[in-house]
This record gives sequence, C-alpha cells and structure tokens, in this order.
Amino acid sequence: MKTLFTAEATSIGGRSGSISDPDGLLEITLGNPLEEGAEKRGPDPELLFGAAYAACYHGAMINAAKARGIDRTGSTVRAVVGLLEDGAGGYHLSVVLRGRIPGTGPAVLKEVMAAAHETCPYSKAMRGEVSVTLVAA
Repeated sequence: MKTLFTAEATSIGGRSGSISDPDGLLEITLGNPLEEGAEKRGPDPELLFGAAYAACYHGAMINAAKARGIDRTGSTVRAVVGLLEDGAGGYHLSVVLRGRIPGTGPAVLKEVMAAAHETCPYSKAMRGEVSVTLVAA
C-alpha cells in the first residue's frame, strides 16, 4: 500500500480534556456528555468521529455516484454516532449514515451507498466491532 499522507493528534486529559495537532490546525477543548459541567464545553469525541466519518464517507459516495454518471449536486451525508456500554464494562460505537442525493431514487441511492461503504476507509475500519447502518434518505 502507498501512504498518501498521515495525520497526528494528541489528547491531554482524555474525554474531558483537549486535543491538538503539531501544526496548530486543531486545538479543541472537549465536552463530555457523561460529566456534569462539561457537557457543552466543546464537542465530544463521538461528535468529532461522526463529523470525520460523514466527510470521508461522503467523498466515497460522491465517487460512487460519479462512477455511475449520477449528478451529485446537493448530496449530503449525516452521521449519527452512539456510545454504547456493554454488560462487561466495555464500550462500543454504533453509527447510522444517512445519505441523500437529490433526484436519485431509493434503489439507486442504496446501490451508491453500498458501493461507498465498500471503499470508504472509515467504513473498512469499522467492520466487525461497530454496527454501521446505511439509510438512503
């Protein structure tokens, strides 16, 4: 495999701390919905993950639509990420990706979304441990 680029981020203080990158492009104080007083201080890790997954998957969906000659104008992807606690004290994620391409019927949109799910690196990374649901909206 050929590395196209790498990204680096550092966490200080975990879920209730902050994250940054060496270039100063990312400097975020995190919020924590599970900690009173820190709920709205900033985005939580699941929100940031959802935003990144939505952007990555949307790029894959645009490529899949383009390969099929479908106009992608106005297309969107909304990611809903859930933090789940299992009975053994561990945690898992659930993800719902809602894709939309105006003027595209449900059957074709589902085909495009399935193709995007096969090529998106975030989707590939999620296979096995994370429940990812695709919804053609």
